[in-house]
Amino acid sequence: MPESAKRSAPVMNVPRDERMQSIVGGDDHDPFSYLGLHHDPASGSYVVRVYRPGADQIAVLNRSSGAEIAKLSKVHDAGLFAGTIGKEGVDYRLSVDGRVEEDPYRFGTILGDLERYLHAEGNYLRAYEKMGAHPTVMDGVEGTSFAVWAPSARRVSVVGDFNHWDGRRHVMRLHPGAGIWEIFIPEVGAGARYKFEIKTQDGAVLLKADPFAFQAELPPKTASVVSADAKIGAVREATGKGPSSDRHAPISIYEVHLGSWRRIPEEGNRALSYRELADTLVPYVKEMGFTHIEMMPINEHPFGGSWGYQPTALFAPTSRYGSPEDFRHFVRACHEAGIGVILDWAAGHFPSDAHGLHLFDGSYLYEHSDPREGFHPDWNSYIYNFGRNEVKGFLHSNALFWLDRYGIDGLRVDAVASMLYRNYSRKDGEWVPNKFGGIENLEAIDFLRRMNELVYAEHGDTATIAEESTSWPMVSRPVYLGGLGFGYKWNMGWMHDTLQYMSKEPVFRKYHHNDLTFGLIYAFSENFILPLSHDEVVHGKGSLICKMPGDLWQKFANLRAYYTFMYTMPGKKLLFMGADIGQWNEWNHDASLDWHLLEHKEHAGLNLALKDLNWLYRNRTALHQKDCEPEGFSWIDCNDTEASVISYIRRGNDPDDFVVVVCNFTPVVREKYRVGVPKAGSYYEAFNSDSEYYGGSNVGNGANLKTTGQAVHAQPDSLCLTLPPLGAIVLVPEGR
Repeated sequence: MPESAKRSAPVMNVPRDERMQSIVGGDDHDPFSYLGLHHDPASGSYVVRVYRPGADQIAVLNRSSGAEIAKLSKVHDAGLFAGTIGKEGVDYRLSVDGRVEEDPYRFGTILGDLERYLHAEGNYLRAYEKMGAHPTVMDGVEGTSFAVWAPSARRVSVVGDFNHWDGRRHVMRLHPGAGIWEIFIPEVGAGARYKFEIKTQDGAVLLKADPFAFQAELPPKTASVVSADAKIGAVREATGKGPSSDRHAPISIYEVHLGSWRRIPEEGNRALSYRELADTLVPYVKEMGFTHIEMMPINEHPFGGSWGYQPTALFAPTSRYGSPEDFRHFVRACHEAGIGVILDWAAGHFPSDAHGLHLFDGSYLYEHSDPREGFHPDWNSYIYNFGRNEVKGFLHSNALFWLDRYGIDGLRVDAVASMLYRNYSRKDGEWVPNKFGGIENLEAIDFLRRMNELVYAEHGDTATIAEESTSWPMVSRPVYLGGLGFGYKWNMGWMHDTLQYMSKEPVFRKYHHNDLTFGLIYAFSENFILPLSHDEVVHGKGSLICKMPGDLWQKFANLRAYYTFMYTMPGKKLLFMGADIGQWNEWNHDASLDWHLLEHKEHAGLNLALKDLNWLYRNRTALHQKDCEPEGFSWIDCNDTEASVISYIRRGNDPDDFVVVVCNFTPVVREKYRVGVPKAGSYYEAFNSDSEYYGGSNVGNGANLKTTGQAVHAQPDSLCLTLPPLGAIVLVPEGR
């Protein structure tokens, strides 16, 4: 390079025109076509343009030798520099006021034509692989690529600590057909805080968190964080996998709010970290015999009081408990302990926080413009526009993300009923009918069906679970049969009816016997999970133990009998934390469970009874193999309303594999109570909720119970039993 070329280069074709003004004014939607290195056909020379507000001198350096090629001239006082560097292009770097750095406007595109097409069609299933922020290497330079969907924006910039949150510095490139903006920023790496600065069509400037962020700042701060985790490929194998979620397998779920399971009062009452939970929660759940942990939403959310159900970063495990790798460590620990992990997935609505999805680019992008469709009055949140391809693709990609990247074993979809019905929680005139004039949300139905198809096609060993509180048909039936495609559905009706029954004084239960038995009429219409969830121990409903009538002894006897009834009924099981220790207080998301209660024999006995029920359910195939099939259950007697006693048989695949269950929901000891059984011989008590080990009165039958030869209850033989007060027993043939 001749010495003369190092002097200030003449400026070619950079008049103070409209393009220059759009660059310095922050209104340009394609700065890549102006900034960086460009060939000038008129002169045959190459021009370098750099916009760097606040800079005094900028020079172009030869990347290989480091020699100065040219000094650029300041052509606009706002910080626009330009100059020619000769007839041939060159691989270059910049010297900005003596600091050598890369020019972000010399790098190519991030998303290809196919990816942009798939995104627009809603079929970019792994959109998280390119959208958002990804530490990467381009042309041998380390940095981070950024991509965001904002089709109505006039301008989008990446702002962060690395550019002093100056939206003029890193204006992104727009792909008009897809509405995606992108840029590669050299020398930005993991740990950098960032947001997208979006200039709307009406000139307003918004600061938005990244919808695809893999990590976020600890609330109440709201910036996204570039995560090293973004460089990790599929890691499902690295985290292992949990137990089977097949409907013939035992599934007993411990529902947990990670932030309030246990706290450390000596350290400001802080919550446990993901790694601390791996060392404490996981061993406890394993010992108790649960097969799965279901976490209330751990997606980053600004308001702790939402319990995670109003997330602003669907791809980011909340920073409240640690980093993404810390969360992966927790999942791995669960799998190593043989425990499956289910994520509570809030895909129906999102909050109104200013940094979130609402009016993301100044338009109704993720939500409907009509509040009758797009606003949820119960939760003061916005409803996703399930009819928009890009929105469906965003959510489908998120569902697959948790399975791909963290090895999650199942998704429990929150508030499905609110998604299915256009008139959900709305009065006449407050909702918009579908195209046929009906109340069904056809777009949401298509979204859920497609989500389930994708999840089971990509990860057939997982489970999707619907929290659906209405009688919508075929929720857990395959899409090809006309169903929604979920693996399981929460049985909210069973929960409501049976808790209502148990809350009655025993003397009045005979008048409400139907509440106990009605659920079996529809028990096999879906693949049901019997849920005693967090929703039943908040908002003044009282804890489960407080729902039970009677004195202290009777309360615990009632609850032990109820748990026995639950664990021997058809359907998979779910229990919210705190119910395992007989927590008196309603659940408080800001406080620990009252673990000191286990120092009292009543609570310790309840905990032990639940542990034994879990292992009984898991080890006795008759109690789980046909949870979802009518062949797995038959009544012995469901009509003894006067005594408030029910009896029934549970069966496995083997016809000789069965158990007999008898429940007495009064405090009266029933002596010489005859119960029909399907086979003659000897029986023994495999479980008795009234055992002294559990805090009971130890009324029971023990072993070597012989049939009497008397047919009763349409069974060929019978047993003459002593039924414990407010107790339930499980009988098994000798030798089984």
